[in-house]
Amino acid sequence: MSNISNISNMSASMVRATVRAVSKRKILPTRAALTLTPAAVSKVRLLLQDRPEYIGLKVGVRTRGCNGLTYTLDYTKEKDKSDEEVVQDGVRVFIEKKAQLTLLGTEMDFVESKLSREFVFNNPNIKGTCGCGESFNM
Repeated sequence: MSNISNISNMSASMVRATVRAVSKRKILPTRAALTLTPAAVSKVRLLLQDRPEYIGLKVGVRTRGCNGLTYTLDYTKEKDKSDEEVVQDGVRVFIEKKAQLTLLGTEMDFVESKLSREFVFNNPNIKGTCGCGESFNM
């Protein structure tokens, strides 16, 4: 599992997140490709509060890992014209064009345990993940 040991001090470079394949569940109709849990909203708000130059977080997808794809998280200063914007409870998350189809119906959560603090994408569309949960295939 990918550990983000000190997420409150993360730099402007990419951050990895964990992916979980969830059993087919009823997806509630929504206009947003991505929904955020209250914990994720709070963490995004906290990460951005001392960084006024950034307008939100950007979710992307890259080819990496033993299962093919992995999500990336970056701070962003602007919305690209092909990004999809999700605004929830006053926080903004932008989805890169390449990641949009992989995120449909996904819930973004922030989970803290004794060993890690990380964003987790609960995605009903994933067919499989690697053992650590960092990469996935569809």
